[in-house]
Amino acid sequence: MLNLQALLFKMAKTKFSAEWKRSKAPKKQRKYRYNAPLHIKQKFMNVHLSKELRKKYGKRGLGLKKGDRAKVVVGQFKGKTCKVERVDLKKCKVYLEGIDIAKKDGSKTKYAINPSNLILTEINLDDKMRNKILERK
Repeated sequence: MLNLQALLFKMAKTKFSAEWKRSKAPKKQRKYRYNAPLHIKQKFMNVHLSKELRKKYGKRGLGLKKGDRAKVVVGQFKGKTCKVERVDLKKCKVYLEGIDIAKKDGSKTKYAINPSNLILTEINLDDKMRNKILERK
């Protein structure tokens, strides 16, 4: 009995558990997303496709890559369409060209956007694996 209790305590303390199924608790949702390994965080970087691309490829969403063009749907930069400059997997954020904010000292810095606030309008098709993904139905 004591070993089982120690094992359960150890599992609760670990940062990321592959056995974790689901929870409605926001605290546990945030913990799961924050401590997830990179191969799972990659899945969080998926973005909805525009209506034209959705019709063309028969897919609803696709993973973001550098070189894609995305439209901001939510936030202070709503309506802007820009090229993806950088994708930060560790922070689950996307940096777009031309989207900067002014700091107090007057300098400009890149503004990080959550991928859930974007829609893909143009796809960079340089990657062979990405072409295979788009060909799948």
